[in-house]
Amino acid sequence: MTPLVDEMLRRALGHALRQAQKEGALPDFEVPQEIPIERPKQEDLGDWATPVCMQLARLARLAPIKIAEAIVPRLDHLEAIGEVNVAPPGYINFYAAKGWLQKQVEEILRQGAAYGRVDFGQGRKVQVEFVSANPTGYLHMGSARNAVLGDALASVLEAAGYDVQREYYINDSGSRMRLFYETLLARYAQALGEDWLVPEEGYHGADVVEMAQAIAAEYGRRFLEMPREEALEAIGALGLEKVIQRAREDLALMGIQYDGWFSEKSLYTNGQFERIMTLLREGGHLYEHDGAVWFRATALGGPKDEVVVRSDGSPGYFASDIAYHYNKFIERGFDTVINVWGADHQGHVPRMKAMMRALGLDPNRLIIILYQLVTLKRGGEIVRLSKRTGDTITLREVLEEVGADAVRYFLLSRSADSQMEFDLDLAKEQSEANPVYYIQYAHARIASILRLARDISYQGGDVSLLNHPAELALLRRMVRLPETVKMAAAQLAPHLLAYYAYDLASAFHAFYRDCRVVSTEPGDEALTAARLKLVAACKIVLARALGLMGMTAPEAM
Repeated sequence: MTPLVDEMLRRALGHALRQAQKEGALPDFEVPQEIPIERPKQEDLGDWATPVCMQLARLARLAPIKIAEAIVPRLDHLEAIGEVNVAPPGYINFYAAKGWLQKQVEEILRQGAAYGRVDFGQGRKVQVEFVSANPTGYLHMGSARNAVLGDALASVLEAAGYDVQREYYINDSGSRMRLFYETLLARYAQALGEDWLVPEEGYHGADVVEMAQAIAAEYGRRFLEMPREEALEAIGALGLEKVIQRAREDLALMGIQYDGWFSEKSLYTNGQFERIMTLLREGGHLYEHDGAVWFRATALGGPKDEVVVRSDGSPGYFASDIAYHYNKFIERGFDTVINVWGADHQGHVPRMKAMMRALGLDPNRLIIILYQLVTLKRGGEIVRLSKRTGDTITLREVLEEVGADAVRYFLLSRSADSQMEFDLDLAKEQSEANPVYYIQYAHARIASILRLARDISYQGGDVSLLNHPAELALLRRMVRLPETVKMAAAQLAPHLLAYYAYDLASAFHAFYRDCRVVSTEPGDEALTAARLKLVAACKIVLARALGLMGMTAPEAM
């Protein structure tokens, strides 16, 4: 695990505050447990800063700058920190010690691919459930954003010290699946020359037509010779299998693998639904009205009560949610569950929190990340998506056009709650205008340097020779990876990785422009070895950032 400088600073500031109080330099007040540490936007203001003195001014009844002046002389010495100064109206700014920065080259090389791992999560068990698209057709670009967010978040949480499991929830029960099966049977009949109508509320995309034609080619008229209900069940099972297999393949093309694929149907076949109904009845959370069974969501903070069993005796949509989360928390024992949902599910969040209270669970243990939709553009024009009309751009098509790395980076480059446009033309462009190319080219350039210098030994390179401003600027970016991992995990914000990777690549390109790595001039051998050591360490960090985003780190481009 990589020690975090911001954590060291928090401890040092807390100790300095208490020491100042003990010595009478500051009045008594409660020292905050969580002292804020920031990264200044301007580098000349330091590498780290704290606004804690402004926050304490009212408690201490002192000007923030006076509090800062009492703290700074009492700060413990930290190897990572060189200069410390106070800036109006009371900021304390910290500058990384040059010697410490230089030593981080050796530390990165020592840790290798483990660099950036932190112990923020302390082994807590977290499930990230993502994509979970209704298995009624092939995945499209809306699902792609879900997939990228969920998988990158899971990777960040793993790097931050959590025990993470990825799960795909298969919605293989309910009215939508019935419509899918009816649509598939109708398309199958049409493929065999029969004049069947597709249900008006069914699925009109080309993907269902393609599935039906494949089934007709393989099975002939078998399902037309069965009773309708039997045919629906049989062809539905085949269609479900095809959709899930296609989803597995598409997600694998993006490098996404799940620890589990959970069937909604299993909730009703293994007794979980009956268990939660008993639990909710005993807790007084259910009542009957108009022949249906309702959940008292309003009594637990929900906006309206919800049907859990319809008047025809079939489970309502919310019944599956309750049973599934009972399985997650009670039966499988996850400390935290994170669901990645589209923004159109925002109205479901309050009832999910009410469900947690009914199960006797802390609602904060269930985190729902809502993401905005993606607009595809090509040639400056918007490409419309419509799963129902068949005018659908599938995930597979986009992956084949621009590649998995571009899909992953662009969909991760904005926060989940930001709407975004995905420019297909830009994603394919091989220039600095394309951030994917720009970042990956930095890694390929490093790999090229190291190949060309393969006969030069840099193991004994003296990192204290790394004094050029561009070298130190690069080092400052490199050492931010552990803090970025922690921040991305704490804020559930994997898009911070995209910002970090671009910033690191920019620093490397500037270093490459300003500093000749391999010099053949007499007397430059020691500096060459030091710079080779630096770029070797940078290669590790850049590859690590790319890997956390699920992207490849190319050796050549």
